[in-house]
Amino acid sequence: MTENAQQQPSAPSTELPTQYAPADVEGPLYERWVDKGYFAADAKSDKPAYTIVIPPPNVTGSLHLGHAFQHTLMDALTRRKRMQGYESLWLPGMDHAGIATQNKVEQQLAEEGKSRHDLGREEFVDRVWQWKEEYGGKILGQMRRLGDGVDWDRERFTMDEGLSKAVQTIFKKLYDDELIYRAERIINWCPRCLTAISDIEVEYQEDDGELVSIKYGEGDETLVVATTRAETMLGDTAVAVHPDDERYRHLVGKRIKLPLTDRAIPVVADSHVDPEFGTGAVKVTPAHDPNDFAIGQRHGLESITVMDERAVITAHGPFQGLDRFEARSAIVAALRSQGRIVAEKRPYVHSVGHCSRCKTTIEPRLSMQWWVKVGPLAKAAGDAVRDGRVKIHPEDMSKRYFDWVDNMHDWCISRQLWWGHRIPVWYGPDGEVVCVGPDEEPPGGEGWKQDTDVLDTWFSSGLWPFSTLGWPEQTEDLRKFYPTDVLLTGHDIIFFWVARMMMFGLYAMDGEVPFRTIALTGLVRDERGKKMSKSFGNVVDPLDWMDKYGSDAVRFTLARGANPGTDVPIGEEWVQASRNFANKIWNATRFALMNGATVDGPLPAPEKLSATDRWILSRLNETVAQVDAFYDDYQFAKLSDALFHFAWDEVFDWYVELSKTTFQAGGEAAEVSQRVLGEVLDVTLKLLHPIVPFVTDTLWTTLTGGESVVVADWPKDSGFRDAAAEREIETLQSVITEVRRFRADQGLQPGQRVPARLSLDGTALAPHEAAIRQLLRLQPEGDSFTATATLPVAGAEVALDLSGTIDVAAERKRLAKDLAAAEKEKAQATAKLGNEAFLAKAPDNVVDKIRTRLAKAEEDITRIQSQLDRLPQQ
Repeated sequence: MTENAQQQPSAPSTELPTQYAPADVEGPLYERWVDKGYFAADAKSDKPAYTIVIPPPNVTGSLHLGHAFQHTLMDALTRRKRMQGYESLWLPGMDHAGIATQNKVEQQLAEEGKSRHDLGREEFVDRVWQWKEEYGGKILGQMRRLGDGVDWDRERFTMDEGLSKAVQTIFKKLYDDELIYRAERIINWCPRCLTAISDIEVEYQEDDGELVSIKYGEGDETLVVATTRAETMLGDTAVAVHPDDERYRHLVGKRIKLPLTDRAIPVVADSHVDPEFGTGAVKVTPAHDPNDFAIGQRHGLESITVMDERAVITAHGPFQGLDRFEARSAIVAALRSQGRIVAEKRPYVHSVGHCSRCKTTIEPRLSMQWWVKVGPLAKAAGDAVRDGRVKIHPEDMSKRYFDWVDNMHDWCISRQLWWGHRIPVWYGPDGEVVCVGPDEEPPGGEGWKQDTDVLDTWFSSGLWPFSTLGWPEQTEDLRKFYPTDVLLTGHDIIFFWVARMMMFGLYAMDGEVPFRTIALTGLVRDERGKKMSKSFGNVVDPLDWMDKYGSDAVRFTLARGANPGTDVPIGEEWVQASRNFANKIWNATRFALMNGATVDGPLPAPEKLSATDRWILSRLNETVAQVDAFYDDYQFAKLSDALFHFAWDEVFDWYVELSKTTFQAGGEAAEVSQRVLGEVLDVTLKLLHPIVPFVTDTLWTTLTGGESVVVADWPKDSGFRDAAAEREIETLQSVITEVRRFRADQGLQPGQRVPARLSLDGTALAPHEAAIRQLLRLQPEGDSFTATATLPVAGAEVALDLSGTIDVAAERKRLAKDLAAAEKEKAQATAKLGNEAFLAKAPDNVVDKIRTRLAKAEEDITRIQSQLDRLPQQ
């Protein structure tokens, strides 16, 4: 751990402001890091590579706590690896966010009284690019505020020229391999955005609806079906029952009258139907429900579309032209007038899908779309985890991954938008279909038209780990930095982005995995564990907290809550505590500098070190080992906690305090401790740096005179341990803690001095008498010393003279009153718990509260009696 100290280029400055002001430090310091090129990765370097690609935030987005959380952890990983001697690349970029960005520009046009159709496709796309240049990428500046150590020279955008070429290349490859096809299927449709949307773009919420039971058929040939979407009955082409349901066996194969229409529809037997649910009979609308579509496929049923793309009824009759919700009420009213409504339930609360962008209720819709045949791709993605080429952390998340990739449905990749990667397929006048690669000319001539759809955003972001490094070209970056090392992302998108990157990476890169480890995090929640939502009023802008407490405080709070795969509660009080920690680091370093702490030269030989010096160096090496182990296991909460307690409890609260006596005495011992304190702070600041980069770099450069801790060497465990010194200092700590507790119990102020006699001869505490007296505010005994209280601790004895510091009689009276109250509480609780009649009637939570009260009373009695026993005798 001493190599860096010997290599420092200049003597440290001892000047630090009295207080740490993050706002004055963070911005200029970050720009210095970037200007110095600390985050730039060199593909020609002979250092081993370490790569993380950032989950690309939407170009429309701004930094929220979820971003801040994941970015903090990714930054910590790459900063540590850089210090460990790796060519560390953290690659930034943004996603074009098809629907979200198009909506932004359409809203802008609406304010001008225009629509995209007024501009036409080409002019509208130009307008989106203008919007992107003017308003997009706000989050990139916010990432700088957080301290993201990304290589800005490699910033990518999913619609830039290189990534667009990658998209077209892989589409063509998949198409030629018959893994992309066009077919009519049920998709999620947004009637407001007028496009298919992916599952991840559907948000489910509990809505108040209605459940109506409708009688189909006439006379003895009737069935009752229940539905929350009565308007879709206009498109029913069957009623389905379970093959083993005796109630309806006589109707299977027959046709019954569909109410409000002139059509008769068949009764089919299908094992998908649950005979125990409702009446055991379900209406089948293949064009407007995914399960019904599957039933329709199995039974050769017609698919009748009864709504247009805006969810307006198109079926002929009195309901034509009505919005779906208007039609729902009108249809139920018409059925009621015919006596066909058997039952109605309002409100009927059920889960309903909404477009995540515009909050419109989505509509399952039969539509001609482009699809990826995921079977072989998903199998490869599953095999890569099963055979260990990719590790999922925490391991118990693997089951969720396998549940998805082993049961994946073909993926709808086309979107009815204008902003995005346009599908590279041309249709000829005689039905020709031609897929065009990036280096091929599209077919010309009259009647040829390109497909109007664009690709799902997840299609291009699925290529992110290799397209950002230059694929399909065989670039130096791709050779050096692929596969990436870690994908760190939320467990909520394991099914979508993670699986797609796995499928595309293995397919495009000849079986090479896109990343070696998938480290899954939880989601950030408020301090009560509640989901953050605008409707709940608990959404926090991390920039507000950064302005108030500094970026380091926000980062440390987030890292300290980061248990793998587990949601992270966060509250402002915790950020305040982290700000206090940053201040503590600052003040301790100021103390060290003012007392001559140094990093010059090697550490003194062990025989020259005091027990206190050997103890802190032993604990320091143990902490280095712990932190490394926790990093390698992605245990950010544990490593943050270990660093917090080592720095605050052991270095600042104990070693710094114990050193004060040594520094005051001067001499060789002080010089030794100055070097040890310098070493301890040097290493501690390095260990803290990846998580709290700003304050640590400011302090480290001041302490050491080094260029920057960003490019300093990561500490190594030297192997030095001293169990004897650790036991000795633990004994010292126990004595000081016990006497402090006694002083507090007696009502003494922390700074109040008390005469004391210390009997330490023959114990390990003998060399520490000066420190004990200083830390406990104990005066030497005088001629009139009277031992009014004696504390036997750790084989030694501390006698105190309290005669001039407290009113013993008043203190006995106060404690006696408290003891009587505690004994009364114990008697009452004991009586209730001994009452069988009470226990038989009382709820469990009430009984538990009384047991808790009894335990607390017994604890109070023991504590108060101990205080009384220790008081001087009158």
